[in-house]
Amino acid sequence: MPETALTVITGLFAYLMGSILFAPLICRLWRLPDPRALGSGNPGATNVYRAGGWLPALVTLALDALKGAIPVWIGTAFDLGPVALAVVALCAVTGHMLPLFARFQGGKGVATALGAGLALAPLTTVILASLWSLIMWRWHISSLASVTAAVAGPIISTLLEPDALPLFGLLTLLILVRHRDNLIRLAQRREPPV
Repeated sequence: MPETALTVITGLFAYLMGSILFAPLICRLWRLPDPRALGSGNPGATNVYRAGGWLPALVTLALDALKGAIPVWIGTAFDLGPVALAVVALCAVTGHMLPLFARFQGGKGVATALGAGLALAPLTTVILASLWSLIMWRWHISSLASVTAAVAGPIISTLLEPDALPLFGLLTLLILVRHRDNLIRLAQRREPPV
């Protein structure tokens, strides 16, 4: 099968997988408030943490990351090239941001991008995750950590894993657009800590 057809099929699977929002499901299992009614209103690990602490948040983070990693692993098994794999990863992240199964009201896509990055460019992603963790430890503001790591992604990828540059370049744009309200609050120093 031609690479274009494989990319389309794998990308569609990635989008549908990304559209599964685990945060509300985890909160239901833990009998916690809906994460979309807390903090930023996004169905992600940060709001699950606000609702119930570290354990349900880590489970949410892991499941959201797998949504990005599994399609990339499948694309790798199909021997897709770097640009095609970047497209597949972006489809998974877009699924989380604009989920088909939740009226296109999704999360920021950071955890799903983390999973895709670990599958495609592990060294760059580990450095970005470390940067994210350092900023969270120092300032306790999830959006600041996410935006900083996203902006650093293309730079670190260029230096260490240039084949993954299409992925990190496009992810940066998506994550910045998705965080536009957070960026305004950060500029106004009104962004709440976690």
